Amino acid sequence: MQPRVRIHADPSPDLDEFDRLPDSLVLLILNKVADVRSLGRCAAVSRRFNMLVPLVHDIYVKIDRVVTVDGDSDEGLNPSSPKPRNLFSHFLKLMLFTLLKPFNHLRNTNGGNKPLFPQLSHHSPAQVLKNFTHVRNLRIELPAGDVGTEDGVLLKWRAEFGSTLQNCVILGGTRIDCNPTSDLEPSVEDNGSIPESFYTNGGLKLRVVWTISSMIAASTRHYLLHPVIKDHPTLRSLVLIDADGQGTLSMGVDQLKDFREKPLSASASSNRTQIPASSMKLRYAPYLELPGGMGVQGATLVVIKPSSEGSNGNNISRKDTDAFVFGAFDGPFNSAVKALMKRRTYLLEMNGF
Repeated sequence: MQPRVRIHADPSPDLDEFDRLPDSLVLLILNKVADVRSLGRCAAVSRRFNMLVPLVHDIYVKIDRVVTVDGDSDEGLNPSSPKPRNLFSHFLKLMLFTLLKPFNHLRNTNGGNKPLFPQLSHHSPAQVLKNFTHVRNLRIELPAGDVGTEDGVLLKWRAEFGSTLQNCVILGGTRIDCNPTSDLEPSVEDNGSIPESFYTNGGLKLRVVWTISSMIAASTRHYLLHPVIKDHPTLRSLVLIDADGQGTLSMGVDQLKDFREKPLSASASSNRTQIPASSMKLRYAPYLELPGGMGVQGATLVVIKPSSEGSNGNNISRKDTDAFVFGAFDGPFNSAVKALMKRRTYLLEMNGF
């Protein structure tokens, strides 16, 4: 008996199996992409992607290079630049050429020949994100830290803002080394107190400089986020970091709500948020040996919280502050925080500026 032969029609060459995926699944994939430049390339693939990309919830913006309107690189990107704050004071006037190149030729399907993303002559983070209408989680990475330090110096900070400063923690060290048996070990006896030499050899002055510089950097970042927050009422989480891992500014649901409901208090001297009068708790150790073969000389932890008269109505419990401090840094730096939190506390007051 001859076997039956079934004849199947060849699938249509125009059939794209990817088109059978529902929009919800495609959006899930695009949310995993996150990177705004990659999303720009995805939007150029097809009309469907061009319509779905603006609906992405999770976005990561990495600023590789900042270029002035005239086309010259900004020297403020160099962390050793004597004027590191130039990056922030002129940030909204700069264009992010390498960031926006993938978006240059995209067109809005509902607006005729209107570009989906702004042309390169008007860049700012707010402009980059303008056509994303459902952003919930936003992470922005700057190309360098804000505070210039010498090689081998440890300086990390993390700040939490609502309409104004809520919490800030600064971790510093005069020298960091990966060999704990080196000459970094302290030459003075550590009795848990700050030695007298700390006040006479410029140690305290250095910590004050670290603190003020970090606060200026944090408040400038916060001020420049205002248009982004205003344009995206769906935001639930906003984090602004830098490639050096020096500073992190974070805002959650409660902080974003506070930001939208209360007026922003700007500093009269520059484009940054006013820092309220605050209390500072300083802890110090001449030397800390940390996990992973790391040693820190002159380890310092500064915890900053607005004082009651300068808090603008923000009542933050000690429990919330401690949770913020212990969760501020990862790895060996988290161990440094835990060790320093056991040290003697020195209280200082800082006027608003």
